[in-house]
Amino acid sequence: MTYLIAGLIIFLATHSVRIFADGWRSRTIARIGANPWKGLYTLVSIAGFALIVIGYGQARPDSAALYNPPLFMKHIAGLLVLLSFVLLAAAYVPGNHIKAAVGHPMIAGVKLWAFAHLLCNGRVVDVILFGAFLAWAVADFMVSRRRDRAAGTTYPSGHVSRTLIAVVAGTVAWAAFAFGLHQYLIGVAPFA
Repeated sequence: MTYLIAGLIIFLATHSVRIFADGWRSRTIARIGANPWKGLYTLVSIAGFALIVIGYGQARPDSAALYNPPLFMKHIAGLLVLLSFVLLAAAYVPGNHIKAAVGHPMIAGVKLWAFAHLLCNGRVVDVILFGAFLAWAVADFMVSRRRDRAAGTTYPSGHVSRTLIAVVAGTVAWAAFAFGLHQYLIGVAPFA
């Protein structure tokens, strides 16, 4: 569990710099440059993510159950994760209605993803992993929306064709993950 917690601290702290130290971040980027900042940010994030993966893999087999979700929760979770994949795709497809409405679809997608996994996974290790991501995403979304309001940021209205691209891309990615990659990478078949 030590690796998991260390990885969560490193990964989520790195992704929380704009939440808690936006001014410091801006000054550091101005001092060292955008590319060195991105390189350092990426290296630290990868190290944190690697520790999360290793720690979760080690802790999962022996983790005690806090609650036992009913079986139907996996179907509700599957639907929520589908929506989270669509939100994730919307973050990368420019000019879509979803981004215009949500503003920060990737963070909203992480919230849905984490919440969905808490609905159908009740072990201590699951609550630590998905609970940490949910708490981070809630805080980051609130701060990001507040920052948008303070700066007067608006997102351009979307185009139907680009919204459809985001929905289709998210759905295809979700299907590939739910019906194949999740079993291969995580060792769990969500709908088996």
